[in-house]
Amino acid sequence: MIHSSRLQSAFKQGDNMKINTALARQWLRTMFLLAAVVFGGAAIAQTKPTRTEVGGSAESILWIGNSFYYYNNSMHNHFGQLVRAGGGRARSTSVTISGAGLDWHDIDSLLRPNGLGRYSFVGENEIRFNPPGRQYDVAMMMDCSQCPVHPELQKVFHDTVKRYAAALNKAGVKPVLFMSWAYKDKPEMTIALAEQYTIAANANDALVVPAGLAFARAISKRADLELYEPDKRHPSLAGTYLAACTVYAVLYGKSPVGLKYTAGLPAETVALLQTSAWETVQEYIKK
Repeated sequence: MIHSSRLQSAFKQGDNMKINTALARQWLRTMFLLAAVVFGGAAIAQTKPTRTEVGGSAESILWIGNSFYYYNNSMHNHFGQLVRAGGGRARSTSVTISGAGLDWHDIDSLLRPNGLGRYSFVGENEIRFNPPGRQYDVAMMMDCSQCPVHPELQKVFHDTVKRYAAALNKAGVKPVLFMSWAYKDKPEMTIALAEQYTIAANANDALVVPAGLAFARAISKRADLELYEPDKRHPSLAGTYLAACTVYAVLYGKSPVGLKYTAGLPAETVALLQTSAWETVQEYIKK
C-alpha cells in the first residue's frame, strides 16, 4: 500500500521515479496473485468439482441472489441474449434482494405451486400461461459477496445450500451455485470463495458457475480491463457480460466465443471476455 504522506513527500522531492516504482510493485503483487489463481493448478480451487454438467435441460432458470445479479439491466437478460445468439431459447426469472444473503430468500415460497413462472409476457405484452407443474429446470443461487468466507456466516452459507438444494431436488429443480467474484481491492478473496463454493456444491451434488475465477483470468489478461463499478464491488457492464458468458458456458457446455451478442461493448473486449469465460470453465471442470 502507498501512503498519502509518502506520495506527498515524493512529489515535493520531484521523485516521480520512486512513485512509479512503488505503483509498479503494487500492480505486480496483484498480478502475481491473479496469475496464481488462474494458472496455479490446485490454487484454482483446492477442491475440484464433482459435478461438471447440468445433467438435463436448462431452458428455464430461476436466478436467486442479490444486486450482483440485477446491475446493468440484470444478468439474466444478457444471458438470454447470448442464448438467442447461439440459436437457443431460455426463460429466466430473477429473484433478487439488495444486500441479501442466500438465507434471506424463502425457497419454499419460490417453489410453491401456481406461483413463480405461472405465466409469461410474450410478443406485444401478451400473457401466456405456462403448463402447470414444475416451472424451472435449474435454480442458480448466489450468497452475499462475502458470506461464504465470513467467519460468522460461513456455516450459514453451507447450511442454507444444503437445505435449499434438498428442497430444489425434491421439486425436480437442479441446484446450481453461482461463485461470485472478489472485491476489486481484495483479489485474495478469489481463492477463498472458489474453495467454499466448490465444497458446498460437492456436498449437495450441485453444479458451480465459476464467475469469480473468470474475473481473475480476464484481469490477468488485461490489467486495465474495468469489470467493476466505482464501489469496487458491483459489476460494470463488462463484468456482467463476462459472468453471463460464464453461465452460458457452464449450463450448456458450449463456448460463448464468437457469439454475436456484444451488449454494446467493443469487439476486442467482447473477444477477451468470451475467451476468458470459456477458458475458465474448461480449466475449472478439468479432472
